[in-house]
Amino acid sequence: MKLIIQIPCYNEEETLTATINSLPKQIDGIDVIETLVIDDGSVDKTSDIANWNGINHILKLPRHVGLAGAFKAGINECLKLGADIIVNTDADNQYNSEDIRELIKPILANNADMVIGARPISKISGFSIFKKIFQKCGSYIVRLVSSTSVKDAPSGFRAFTAECASNLNIFDKYTYTMETIIQAKAKGFRVISVPVRVNVSTRKSRLVKNIFSYIRKSALTILRMFIVYRPFRFFALFASIFLTLGLILAIRFLYFFFTDGGNGHVQSLILSSILILTGVQVGLIAVLADLSAINRKLLEDLQQRIKKLEISTKQ
Repeated sequence: MKLIIQIPCYNEEETLTATINSLPKQIDGIDVIETLVIDDGSVDKTSDIANWNGINHILKLPRHVGLAGAFKAGINECLKLGADIIVNTDADNQYNSEDIRELIKPILANNADMVIGARPISKISGFSIFKKIFQKCGSYIVRLVSSTSVKDAPSGFRAFTAECASNLNIFDKYTYTMETIIQAKAKGFRVISVPVRVNVSTRKSRLVKNIFSYIRKSALTILRMFIVYRPFRFFALFASIFLTLGLILAIRFLYFFFTDGGNGHVQSLILSSILILTGVQVGLIAVLADLSAINRKLLEDLQQRIKKLEISTKQ
């Protein structure tokens, strides 16, 4: 059983050594542990630090592509290197690396395909009260949309089976955290979370520079993933709202029509007609979106076959 720990990095020369030194060297149930550093176009000595610390693999990207892009590149590289389990952790040493053992336990026991490390958000002193509230609210929304029990959706400390990782397609250029949870569950993989510990913060988050911008981008990501992987449910919801309102107004018009001739209530009939027609049209969109989702699944199955063929050829 081969475990590869991937560490996306962007100008992390000050914290990378501590992160690497804290990684476990042996884990029960794992035969081989290797480490991959993804240098996301750093302009400092990140790659040199990784090399000096004896990292097994260094993937140096030609330009800075952002966290989501670096994560995606790392996953693809881990699969090519023959990983059975992939663990993703941050280069700033915010996560307690000893808990990698806890992350992979459910996978080794065949009880999960993706495991998210749930931080003790309420106890993290480096988080403002607003950030704690938004983190919990965001995780709650992801739980609703994805039908999972994940307690800390934005956590980057997570483990994947190779099968699960190979089925993930990262569309977002900002972050991968919430998108991969929704996507994995929609594809039938078992997604759970386990409590993990954190270390004292060494620097401010580069991802959450502005809390309101982070909320906006995260909300758009969740909405887009919901539309992509639950299209019928999304459009059917709006169709039912329009149809319900239209029927209520139609019933109102009929009531007054039979009681006082409908005088003065023509507006209700017009608005009712508009709402019902809109509801029917959105319902048709729901059907077409569902058909499009079926085609997407077929294409993803084809993509998965090609990926497996490429990986088996390069190994």
